[in-house]
Amino acid sequence: MTGVKLYDELAEWWPVFSDPLEYRREAAHIARVLRKATSPAPRTVLELGSGGGNSAFHLKAYFAMTLVDRSPRMLKVSRKLNPECEHIKGDIRVVRLGRTFDAVFVHDAICHMTTESDLGAVMLTAYEHCRPGGVALFVPDFVRETFVAGTDLGGSDSPGRRLRFLQWIFDPDPNDNTYWVDFAILLRNQKGEARVAHDRHVLGLFPRAQWLRMLRGVGLKAAVVRNDEVRELFFGRRPLRSPEGPNTSMPLDRERRRATRYP
Repeated sequence: MTGVKLYDELAEWWPVFSDPLEYRREAAHIARVLRKATSPAPRTVLELGSGGGNSAFHLKAYFAMTLVDRSPRMLKVSRKLNPECEHIKGDIRVVRLGRTFDAVFVHDAICHMTTESDLGAVMLTAYEHCRPGGVALFVPDFVRETFVAGTDLGGSDSPGRRLRFLQWIFDPDPNDNTYWVDFAILLRNQKGEARVAHDRHVLGLFPRAQWLRMLRGVGLKAAVVRNDEVRELFFGRRPLRSPEGPNTSMPLDRERRRATRYP
């Protein structure tokens, strides 16, 4: 099992691993896209895979945010950062809240979907929670055509914790639908004691055309939103009337989805 440390045993370190201020510019772009998407502008937004709540920290200024994540520890971090937002524990592949929203937003949590089945399941979740005429917005780190291997450094300090990390992005097999991100993380506590953690994330990497085909397959009218400064977004609108409902013929094996864990 991969990619669990950051979202589980290291979740309390998230505020020094990932500063909400780093999300400000991208969140502003996402807010503009959502506010222009419908008339009147969306009021209620469901975020699937909300993690530590860094995107919601900015988006809550514009929308009433409901946040869903499967990690109780990450939800705890987000509740502290976003106490005014509704938080719900759930697997974004299968969660059903019994209500709809003006918009559904899925940030880079979508990258943890490494199979067509799981990716399609999240798209269907988004469709089911969009009101007729509502929109869904997906923000993967990469599509196959935009993938770039590389490294990055990060981390910050708080009164009780200090953290630094090296992130290494690479694709060991360009012929499959995944890539790897390895994190080497150095953690120093209030006493000055340091330890090192390694966390590997295996993430999904799908061609742009496949994204669009699958979004249309669940019943969303799909398009790509591009911006020179921000990674491209996938946009889907739920039709005002959907007499046939979503396409449930996609391979969405529920029991297999329940058994397949992602952070």
